Amino acid sequence: MAEGKIVKALSGFYYVQSGEDRYQCRGRGVLRKNKVTPLVGDQVEFEESNPGEGYILAIKPRKNELVRPPIANIDQAVIVVSATQPNFSTLLLDRFLVLIESKHIEPMIIISKMDTIDDEKESQIAQYKQDYEQIGYVVESVSIKQLDEIKQAVRHFKGKISVIAGQSGVGKSSILNAINPQLKLETNEISESLGRGKHTTRHVELIEVNDGLVADTPGFSSLEFNELQIEDVPDCFPEMRERKHACKFRGCMHHKEPKCAVKLAVENGEIPTYRYQHYLQFLEEIQNRKPRY
Repeated sequence: MAEGKIVKALSGFYYVQSGEDRYQCRGRGVLRKNKVTPLVGDQVEFEESNPGEGYILAIKPRKNELVRPPIANIDQAVIVVSATQPNFSTLLLDRFLVLIESKHIEPMIIISKMDTIDDEKESQIAQYKQDYEQIGYVVESVSIKQLDEIKQAVRHFKGKISVIAGQSGVGKSSILNAINPQLKLETNEISESLGRGKHTTRHVELIEVNDGLVADTPGFSSLEFNELQIEDVPDCFPEMRERKHACKFRGCMHHKEPKCAVKLAVENGEIPTYRYQHYLQFLEEIQNRKPRY
C-alpha cells in the first residue's frame, strides 16, 4: 500500500502523485459503498495493480472542500479582480471573500490589468488596496505584461494548494501562463456584448506553479450564499470577527443592536463604509433566501 495526492481527475480516473511517480487509479468499491467521491487534492492510500496503475483504497480526512471546483485541502484561494474590463467591484470582491472565509480558506487578492488605467483610477484602486491590506489580506497589483510583478505576486503560491477565483475575463489564465508558458492554458477575450468571458476550463487538475500546486479551473462558478447561515456572516468579515468581543451583546449581528463595537468602528472610519454596507446587503439576501426542502 502506498500514499499520494490526487492531482487530476478525468473521466472516472484519478491521477495520484506519489513521490516522483504518477499513477492512474480508479476508486475501489468500498468508497462507492460509503458514498465517498475522491477529489483532487485528497491525500489517499492506494495500491498498485499494474505498473503505473492502481486502486484508491482510502481517503484521508479533509481540512476543507469545495463543490465548484470539486477540490479538497485547499490552503489558499487567490481572487483575481481586474482594475478595468470588467470594472473593479468591491461588492463582487467582498462576495468572493465571504464565500472563501466561510470555507475556512485563506484568501489572497490579485488586482490585474493595472497598466490599462489612468492616474485617477489608479489612486482610487491604491486606496482600496490599502483598505483590504488593513483588514489583513495580502493584496498584489499586477500588469499582465510585467513579469516581475507577477512573480512577486505568485511567491505566495510556494508550498501551498491554491485555487484561483474571479470573474471571467480578469486574466486568471494569463497570469498563470506568464509564470509557466508550458501551461498554455486557454484564454479568451472578453465577449464584449456580455461583458464576461467564456468558460474554457473543463476538468480539474493541479498544476505546478512556483513550487506550489494551483487548480487550473475557475473557482466559484456560483456566487450564491446557499450554504451560508445568517449567524455565520459576521465571522466572514475579519474586521468584525476581531471586534465582536467588544460588543455589548453576545452573538451581536452588528445591525440593530445597541453598543455595537462594529458600528462604532464604522462611524469612526476604522471600517470602510462600503464593507459594512455589503455586510448588511448579504445579511438581507440570506434572510430573504427561499427555504429549500
